[in-house]
Amino acid sequence: MLIWHPYNNIITNFNSILFLSCNHLPFNQMAFSLHVMFMVSTFIFSMLIQAQGDTTSSGAFIHSRAGYYPNSEEKGSETGRCGYGSFGAMINYGDVAAASDLYRDGVGCGACYQVKCTNVKDCSDEGVTVVITDQGSSDRTDFIMSQKAFRKMAQNSYAASSLLSQGIVDIEYRRVSCSYPNSNITIKIDESSDYPYYLAFVIWYQQGQKDITAVQLCETNNFNCKLLDRSYGSVFTTTSPPSGPLSLRMLFSGEDGDEKWVVPVNAIPENWKKGAVYDTGVQVEE
Repeated sequence: MLIWHPYNNIITNFNSILFLSCNHLPFNQMAFSLHVMFMVSTFIFSMLIQAQGDTTSSGAFIHSRAGYYPNSEEKGSETGRCGYGSFGAMINYGDVAAASDLYRDGVGCGACYQVKCTNVKDCSDEGVTVVITDQGSSDRTDFIMSQKAFRKMAQNSYAASSLLSQGIVDIEYRRVSCSYPNSNITIKIDESSDYPYYLAFVIWYQQGQKDITAVQLCETNNFNCKLLDRSYGSVFTTTSPPSGPLSLRMLFSGEDGDEKWVVPVNAIPENWKKGAVYDTGVQVEE
């Protein structure tokens, strides 16, 4: 499939100008000039694509501080305030963090951030990407990371030991897009649910760079919808839930004010059960 890019117009115009300017030259000089034209146009196109291609982050880094919590060499905490349970310890291969202000009363749960320490002697250029799974702070930190994630900010194992010995380090961070290519957005029915009177569930694998700011449940036969309460973190609840197979609707909101309702293709079955996990069948890239 051919995909037309707006920068193609720039390259076409550039090549036309050079071809006309070479038209009066002898054959051998024209051949050389056309070769140069091809190399230059290819270089310009690649630079333009690179300049506009980074859509995974929201922009400038913010300076802050980060620490780590103990007993987290391989995974994160299973008791985080986002309500993920054991899933929260292993999501993103254990590269997770508790956040202070970025927790935002639970709206920040599931968000991804690129975090880099700033000591050039110990720290790598790319840092680590962490997922928010908990709430917490310590001595003016924005992140308390799993030890596994904290070590990944270092250039090598020796530098990682140096970072761990410092406990809290200066960092810079920015919001980035969450991506789980092999996993759709998933919900797990909480153990506190009581069919058919009370329904609570947590959302797993939040994707993209926007927040889930509202969730509705709709009856699939008449589209009668009910707005759910955010109990805490990523846990949404309702008393007297709609009956029958249920369609989920999630409102994704960006920092720029852009909002979009996402309706998964898979419904929650009529006889839902506590502890059950349901694949929504949808992924979000924005």
